[in-house]
Amino acid sequence: MLRVFQALFATLMMAFLILPIVAILPLAFTDSIFLNYPIEAYSLRWFGELGQSAQWSASIVNSLIIGSGATALSVVLGTLAALALRGSAIPFPDVVRTVFLLPMVVPAVVLGVGLQISLARIGLSSTYLGVIVAHTVLCVPFVIVSVSTALQGIDRTTERAAASLGAPPSTVFRRVTLPLAMPGVVTGAVFAFATSLDEVVLTLFVAGPNQRTLARQMFSSIRENISPAVAAAALLLIIGTLLLAGLAAFLRRRPADAAA
Repeated sequence: MLRVFQALFATLMMAFLILPIVAILPLAFTDSIFLNYPIEAYSLRWFGELGQSAQWSASIVNSLIIGSGATALSVVLGTLAALALRGSAIPFPDVVRTVFLLPMVVPAVVLGVGLQISLARIGLSSTYLGVIVAHTVLCVPFVIVSVSTALQGIDRTTERAAASLGAPPSTVFRRVTLPLAMPGVVTGAVFAFATSLDEVVLTLFVAGPNQRTLARQMFSSIRENISPAVAAAALLLIIGTLLLAGLAAFLRRRPADAAA
């Protein structure tokens, strides 16, 4: 009975989370200009709208540029931070780790206002670099968590053995530590890109009209004119996020399969 209750509860929770998404996604294929049921005719016109409209196509390109830049920067910074937190040179490492993870729990509005003021003072407000930096602040904690988890699974004896054979620290990191931690690094990159792709609140504060991302374009379209193109863009975002999540799960499972 307990297993039946657990399965029923899990099914209800999954339905509670998925049904709102299932309710909106079929409207991406409607031929109507309104988001309403029943769907009288099906069409792919709104997917074509995403490619033909200058605003939608520019927002997609901006999301890819900003997401790629934020991912690259957050992977470098997050990996270095995870390595530093792994060692014993930093005093109070738990406190420092908590500080690094604050962007995950601080309200996005508070973070957005702070970043807007900070970027304006250094001349990066309403620039691509400014948006990339803002997204990096939000993405770094995900990389730190992922890389730290991977580093915990590395036997320090392997690194000490390489060092005892005469390898300098840079070689130990490049030939031993980094390859073993690479699944965590790639997983962190996947989550960082997905986070940047979906972020809208920070973008509203720090981006200008030329840095309008896909998430911001969807938000603006909902406020100005609700169009089925929003549902089409949401479908593409969900498919992309699911593919990235599947890639992350595959990368996390590979070390376990190799060890078995």
